[in-house]
Amino acid sequence: MDPFTRRTALRVAAAGTAGLATATTAATGSAQASVAGGQRQRAFAEAAAEFGVPEPVLLGVSYLKSRWDHHGGAPSTAAGFGPMHLTDLRTAAAGGSHHDKGSEDPRADDARPALHPASPAVTGPDPALQTVDLAAELTGVAPATVRTDPVQNIRGGAAVLARYQRELGNTGSDPADWYGAVARYSGAADSTAAAFFADEVYGVIGAGAERVTDDGQTVRLDALPGITPARIQLRGLGLPAADRGAVEAPPGVSCEWIPAPYQDLGNGDYGNHDKAERPWSQRITHIVIHDTECTYDVALGLVQDPKYLAWHYTIRSSDGHIAQHVLTKDVGWHAGNWYLNAKSIGIEHEGFGAQGTWYTEAMYRTSAKLVRYLADRYEIPLDRQHILGHDTVPGPTPGTVKGMHWDPGPYWDWAHYFELLGAPLCPWPPRQNTGLVQIRPDFSRNRPGYTGCDNTAPGAVCPSLGSSAVILHSEPSEDAPLLLDPGLHPDGSPSTMDVADVGSRVSTGQHYAVAEIRGDWTAIWFLGQKGWFHNPPGARAAHPALGMVVTPRPGLDSIPVYGRAYPEAEAYPPGITPQSVVPLQYTMPAGQRYAAGPVLDSEYFWATTFDPASHVVVRGKTRYVQVQFGHRVAYVKRDDVVLSPARPVG
Repeated sequence: MDPFTRRTALRVAAAGTAGLATATTAATGSAQASVAGGQRQRAFAEAAAEFGVPEPVLLGVSYLKSRWDHHGGAPSTAAGFGPMHLTDLRTAAAGGSHHDKGSEDPRADDARPALHPASPAVTGPDPALQTVDLAAELTGVAPATVRTDPVQNIRGGAAVLARYQRELGNTGSDPADWYGAVARYSGAADSTAAAFFADEVYGVIGAGAERVTDDGQTVRLDALPGITPARIQLRGLGLPAADRGAVEAPPGVSCEWIPAPYQDLGNGDYGNHDKAERPWSQRITHIVIHDTECTYDVALGLVQDPKYLAWHYTIRSSDGHIAQHVLTKDVGWHAGNWYLNAKSIGIEHEGFGAQGTWYTEAMYRTSAKLVRYLADRYEIPLDRQHILGHDTVPGPTPGTVKGMHWDPGPYWDWAHYFELLGAPLCPWPPRQNTGLVQIRPDFSRNRPGYTGCDNTAPGAVCPSLGSSAVILHSEPSEDAPLLLDPGLHPDGSPSTMDVADVGSRVSTGQHYAVAEIRGDWTAIWFLGQKGWFHNPPGARAAHPALGMVVTPRPGLDSIPVYGRAYPEAEAYPPGITPQSVVPLQYTMPAGQRYAAGPVLDSEYFWATTFDPASHVVVRGKTRYVQVQFGHRVAYVKRDDVVLSPARPVG
């Protein structure tokens, strides 16, 4: 087996069991071995018995929606509440996309005018998908209670499933005979998406699962190996099939082709992406994870507007359905950094990073399948140096740093996501001091007190939800000020706990060079400073890691840091204006070390005309190293640094 095939096989094998603890005792019907367990487990057993739903089905559906979590009564990104993800669209914020908010230019190519599109009027979500009201009607419990009480939420979900089963004319207690009801519970508008959701649920039922929820409840679903669901029931839903068209997606996922228009708008203007021939013209080296800051339907309306902008994929929260808009060979306008746009694939996830909402398991799973497929296709390593959040994309020039977007935000569960990718974030436990750490807090228990999630109450504390982010202090004390970020806070004031302020914040999976250790506190190099975080035994926020680091070459007091890896002026052919290589407002002082990512050749994709025949890739002799300089990545010139393995801090 060649290395590429072997790597792919290992990823698929690992992803097939990621996040699942397979039970050792099989069960049939509703006879779960853990009925005598905690309150959440009993709630599932009692609701299943009350409404005649096989308990494995009820547990499987809930796992695919919420992984049995309550989330403190906060809504998901699809306006779903509680373990059963009962939807209340009255709480959904339609709004515009994050691409038309703030000062970020999503295209960010200095050879063209800045792009700041306005949101067109679009149709909101289907009001028929109001399952909180149906659950309230079926259980006789007020909608507010169904949203916030996990026991009543589970009862409501069971009642809705039972109603769907009756309306489909199905009877019986065999879990295999509930496929149609499960598919309908997805809320999908087409048969492909409904079937994908149901197949994922039955995959969980077959494998089993066990975990501790966000509020400390142990829940277990015993495996039912060999279960064969009655997929023929899908016909009874009367749903149309999705148009797969030209989609680039793994087999078995629900994906349709909803193209973004490549259209000549006149006067030298065109939209809403660029034609290219990647990977033959340029390697695709990164995948950028976004959230939409609007509903799925709104996002589809925006990406189909030729005067707006385009990304490659959008993923729906309720069921994980994918829409592809731009072929991966072409360049989307999505990351606010033209260098990274030209080298990346952009994936939008229905969600609101600043509203204290949570992302569904169905969306995590589909996204992971898609990213793993793309990573294998383009040989992109599955790590935080290549799978970037929009929040880790650097501002390309000093004036753009403050306006860069920060989605998918601190509530995105990076550790779980990489488990689903088949590339779990594994530290190196045998060595206690390697000189490098991987950020890895316990997502459920890590709950920093962010502010700014409610636009109607500025400064109010956000809902208490699990977070991937760890806060840095200027000294080893919780009372010490946060770090300085001259890009985000040019007035010299410290960073804040605002949910959008990444100036003193690190994220799960990122690697940082250790600067100092004092007792239970660890300091890392961050934006030219020491950033301290509490890291006691038994509650580690970071773990030892292995890797490469960079430090300024001997004889240099400091070196410049860049937001893009553009070629030197001499590399540009006649007729193409050289792009300036402008340092950011940060420097890397001598003696400091930063975790190194890939070594990159300098490139610039010149694409200013509608006719792609005139597009040119400019390649230079200058080489760069991508580094984890702050919360965002940055670039330093290879000739400015010494690149070496991380070593223990004395």
